[in-house]
Amino acid sequence: MKRRNWTSKEKFKIVLEGIKGKVPLGELCSQYGISQAQYYKWRDRFLDKGEIIFEYGGPKREEEKLRKENEKLKAIIGELIIELKKNDF
Repeated sequence: MKRRNWTSKEKFKIVLEGIKGKVPLGELCSQYGISQAQYYKWRDRFLDKGEIIFEYGGPKREEEKLRKENEKLKAIIGELIIELKKNDF
C-alpha cells in the first residue's frame, strides 16, 4: 500500500465509521486504503485517549498542565546546572 499521511480529522472519521459498524471493517479499510491493523491501532488510540475530552477543561487544560510541569522541570534542571558549575563539576 502507498504510504499516506492522514490528518487527525480523517482518522477520527474512519474510526467512527468503523465503530458504528454500518460497513464491514474489511470494506471500510479497502475504501480508505488502509490495513485492518492500522485501523485497530487508530481505534485503540481513540478509545484510550477518549476520556480526556470529558475531563473538566478538556484536552487544552491537560496540555496546559503538562506545559507548566515541563517548565518547572526545566527550571529545576537549570538550577542544578548552575549549582554544579559553582562547585566545578
